Amino acid sequence: MRYMLDTNICIYLIRRQPPQVLRRLEALNEGDVCMSVITYAELRAGLEIQSEQREHDQRVLAQLVQRIPVLPLDEAGAESYGRLRAAVRDRRRDALDRLIAAQAVAAGSILITNNEADFADYPGLQVENWVKD
Repeated sequence: MRYMLDTNICIYLIRRQPPQVLRRLEALNEGDVCMSVITYAELRAGLEIQSEQREHDQRVLAQLVQRIPVLPLDEAGAESYGRLRAAVRDRRRDALDRLIAAQAVAAGSILITNNEADFADYPGLQVENWVKD
């Protein structure tokens, strides 16, 4: 996969805002984009927490994962996590973000996020922000 979408980018796609994120996705070929299983778990947790528009958002999320496959965490991702954890020891970093970063590195994907600061300084991680385009 060429690109891995962070949770906030998936939320933007579900809400269809900002429009430039959707345009960037639509310009890609099928198979160019994936999401981490960690992102999918965060999106599912968001559905469980909310009460308004839950059925609608659940349908939209199901449509999203039909187009954007969920990449499982495998042994290479776990090994990448270990390396990133050792390289950036800041305990204030979110463990879920670190797992997403590790999966992107292991998959050789560029991570697409609007939270660039959360992913700064991870060795080997490439980040793009489609919101700023």
